[in-house]
Amino acid sequence: MPFLENVLRGRHVPRARMLEVAEHYHHFGGRSPINDQNRALIAALNKVLAAEGPDLPVYWGNRNWHPLLPDTLRQMAADGVRRAFAFVTSAYSSYSGCRQYLEDIARAREIVGPAAPEVLKLRVFYNHPGFIEPMADRVRAAIDRLPPERRESAALAFTAHSVPVSMARTSRYVEQVEEACRLVAGRVSRSKYRLVYQSRSGAPGQPWLEPDVLDYLREVAAAGGVRDVILAPIGFISDHMEVVYDLDTEARRLADQLGLHMIRAATAGDDPRFAAMIRELVLERLSGAPRRYLGEHGPSHDFCAPDCCPAPEILHRA
Repeated sequence: MPFLENVLRGRHVPRARMLEVAEHYHHFGGRSPINDQNRALIAALNKVLAAEGPDLPVYWGNRNWHPLLPDTLRQMAADGVRRAFAFVTSAYSSYSGCRQYLEDIARAREIVGPAAPEVLKLRVFYNHPGFIEPMADRVRAAIDRLPPERRESAALAFTAHSVPVSMARTSRYVEQVEEACRLVAGRVSRSKYRLVYQSRSGAPGQPWLEPDVLDYLREVAAAGGVRDVILAPIGFISDHMEVVYDLDTEARRLADQLGLHMIRAATAGDDPRFAAMIRELVLERLSGAPRRYLGEHGPSHDFCAPDCCPAPEILHRA
């Protein structure tokens, strides 16, 4: 509960919904898998840095739970670090996926004081081959779990975290998620797919991005003609709670009730190509290395404008 209270502070989420989400964690030993997944990604990153350079220490700070970002910056200051790059585990631009992290960094530096290192956020990576190619392999592996004669007729849906419509309107979130879906679908030779959303947590009267993944499953079942559904969590980089509960538990339970065979594709996780991508993002800033990307959108910017991805109005009022 203390973790969830940190996550949802100021977001007008009903207490009943918070308790409902807390119950999800009890199904998995009372803890989120995300910290272990971050440790695995850090280990993969350290491996590629040790093999290929540059020789940089890697620190880890969380927004809502230990190790908390101010404590991490305090340790960095004690270690003599004066400047650092921040890799945010969100591939897309939005208030909660980008701007809020900049605010968290600024707040943590203020807490630490004059000794705090300068922290420069790396660009978002929704169209970087180090993200798209592992995701395409995950989707392909999910398709290959079906008998050959059922692969072509299987429905493919990409899932991303729903956000308030007001947040989507002031960012490139939907555009970027749609582009990531297009890039992955192209690599697995699928022209038909859907983008759906999951893990809504806001006030009941507040409009959020739709359709919800559960409504999508009901729609597929009602239409008939589809036996298999593949869900690919394109909006997430690791199999954390919103993947293992909202998809592997909740969505799978509904799919079973509807008579649908559901397969969930894995996320990028600690794939060596994904870790190598983080190194590339650092080298872009350190030495002007080529800025790799796929598709037509080009690489995202390094520095956010002051009015980029503003907080939704409901958060301003909070």
